[in-house]
Amino acid sequence: WGTALAIQYARAGSEVRLWGRDSSQCQTMAADRCNQRYLPEGPFPNSLQIETELTRAIDVVDDILISVPSHALRETVELLAPMLAADSSISWATKGLELATGQLPHEVVTDVLGDGRQLAVLSGPTFAKELARGLPTALTVASADSDYAQTIANRLSDAAFRAYTSNDVIGVEVGGAIKNIMAIGAGLSDGLGFGSNTRVAFITRGLSEMTRFGLARGAQAETFMGLAGMGDLVLTCTDNQSRNRRMGLALADGKGIKQAEAEIQQVVEGVLAAQAVYDAGQRLQLELPIIEQLYKILYEDVEPREAVQALMNRPSGAEFSRN
Repeated sequence: WGTALAIQYARAGSEVRLWGRDSSQCQTMAADRCNQRYLPEGPFPNSLQIETELTRAIDVVDDILISVPSHALRETVELLAPMLAADSSISWATKGLELATGQLPHEVVTDVLGDGRQLAVLSGPTFAKELARGLPTALTVASADSDYAQTIANRLSDAAFRAYTSNDVIGVEVGGAIKNIMAIGAGLSDGLGFGSNTRVAFITRGLSEMTRFGLARGAQAETFMGLAGMGDLVLTCTDNQSRNRRMGLALADGKGIKQAEAEIQQVVEGVLAAQAVYDAGQRLQLELPIIEQLYKILYEDVEPREAVQALMNRPSGAEFSRN
């Protein structure tokens, strides 16, 4: 995902430096002029250069984009902190909550760096492979600073890529975290053969829980009807490019989490997010039945069919609550 965004920035006209924690992989990418391991279909534009040293990568740059799993965000920002110029702007494409604290990404970044910087989050319905190939794509850039959000959107946008802006950082981050959990559930549902009716009901009620959690954290309701909410949820729940959906399919096939992760060969964010969001929901005293059952499947060894039965046995009630 980080590579795909670097390609898009360069393709849209920016001079880009790409750094990764594995220096040998960076050297390979520099030689191959593509990320052969993850994105062989995305050749690097001439304006994208690979750096093996982080200090050189961020020297005299306008904006820094962080694309790491949620569990590595704090460590990455702490690594960057002593190297940053006073006016360095930071954006991130990280999705999830920090497990130990329940903090959203913007809270982690602010916790480490303090206030006073331009900050933004990038999220929305995008698969890295399709973005790298230049297929038409849209996402959301959210920032409390509307001018900065627009600056990032302008730098990313070209004939095949459209970036929208938002001031709802919390909503965009909540959508990015919870859609990964729901994608595991959608994969489980399809893997168990429950059919299209179940899938659509699951996605719709998953959107309801996403919205409920987001509003409790201070998000704006309309965000969850947009690209970073419903858009990302539908994409991740319905396409096998989603590694979270593939995790659900593997669990339905009787595989354990470790075996599934080994086969997927990438971080499956929804697994940790399920625990973080479940814990946060408990603290906020929220009714999140789907997330609760997915947590039990992942962490308490509840059988998926038993979890589905628990959901179906819940008392009937109004679809929309005024409370």
